[in-house]
Amino acid sequence: MNSNIIKTASLGIQHVLAMYAGAVIVPLIVGGALGLTGEQLTYLVSIDIFMCGIATILQVWRNKFFGIGLPVVLGCTFTAVGPMIAIGGQYGISAIYGAIIASGLFVLVIGKYFGKLVKFFPPVVTGSVVTIIGITLIPVAMNNMAGGQGSPDFGSLSNISLAFGTLLFILFLYRFTKGFIRSIAILLGLGAGTIAAYFMGKVNFSAVGDASWFHIAKPFYFGMPTFEATAILTMILVAVVSLVESTGVYFAVGDITNRQVSEQDLGNGYRAEGLAILLGGIFNAFPYTAYSQNVGLLQLSGVKSKNVIYTAGVFLVVLGLMPKIGALTTVIPAAVLGGAMVAMFGMVVAYGIKMLSKVEFASQENLLIIACSTAMGLGVTAVPDLFAQLPASLQILTSNGIVAGSLTAIFLNIAFNIFAGSKKAELANLKEQKVS
Repeated sequence: MNSNIIKTASLGIQHVLAMYAGAVIVPLIVGGALGLTGEQLTYLVSIDIFMCGIATILQVWRNKFFGIGLPVVLGCTFTAVGPMIAIGGQYGISAIYGAIIASGLFVLVIGKYFGKLVKFFPPVVTGSVVTIIGITLIPVAMNNMAGGQGSPDFGSLSNISLAFGTLLFILFLYRFTKGFIRSIAILLGLGAGTIAAYFMGKVNFSAVGDASWFHIAKPFYFGMPTFEATAILTMILVAVVSLVESTGVYFAVGDITNRQVSEQDLGNGYRAEGLAILLGGIFNAFPYTAYSQNVGLLQLSGVKSKNVIYTAGVFLVVLGLMPKIGALTTVIPAAVLGGAMVAMFGMVVAYGIKMLSKVEFASQENLLIIACSTAMGLGVTAVPDLFAQLPASLQILTSNGIVAGSLTAIFLNIAFNIFAGSKKAELANLKEQKVS
């Protein structure tokens, strides 16, 4: 009996470690970009870990209304990083959480029907959106490599050395290690970079000393949410992309566990994510999605029990209630974070390209969709005043590079593939009727 408990706990901790780097790095990047204080950043990290646990438990707990009931781990979606930073910079932090709450409600409403809407989000659309998001994140990584915007030692040799040293160490781990060590290479790289920075006098542990051992999650910690149309549209697009990614995870885990995933299961899974996103907005955390890295761990370990994932969820909840542990991650210097960001943000772009690899490139229409959407996304990001003279109602769609690029991909796909495809089918049917 005791040996089973120890085994389950060990496997649960392994799942926590596999997703911990992703769970921690998102609040560090967003909080750093928004200029949060040490105390605020500690809260953001802690509440994110706590909500990862809650979101995971909601998804594994299958009931009539939500929860897919598969051994799936949920974590904060990396797709939301760029949009959250952009929304916070333009409208303030309150608009971020208003947008997250609205997108969570949106997912809850469309959860039952989303399976039927997937045709509007094929790889040519989702791949373009993820690529655009990754590209818009690269400047954030570059600024952090130099020490963070506004830092007195911006671009100093010590910052550049730390950043590239961290990046090289991560690449070394990816090249020469396998399995679990390789899966936490980012986390190990951040640890090694922080140790090096400590000996260079660049690490300040005051946030750890000031943090309490225990706290209670507080709704609306950063103030009451505000609702901006552009911000809401942006986060809805992020939520839709996350649902498309999660769908792939659901089917992969269903295959691993030899369970047929039904339309009802998908609806339950989507609603669990919508509920997690809604709670993330209320408690000032993040949008949540199914983590693919834990799918690999399921296959590697061969253990497919939901109890292991429940255990991982409980561990995350407990860790999230202990700010001292969250504060430890906030001591990572910006340059070290920047080195890791290059690998991670580059991977977002690479993942977008991987999604696009499923696209039929012989089709000129698909090439135009990718070309125009990425160009529009990057162009509006680089020249944000491009559409400044348009009416305010239209600027909702044009003032943000991610929104502009994503909508371009969606509408062009409808025009070139869905609408044109239905026209071709009609013509083919008419020809068949004439022949008969």
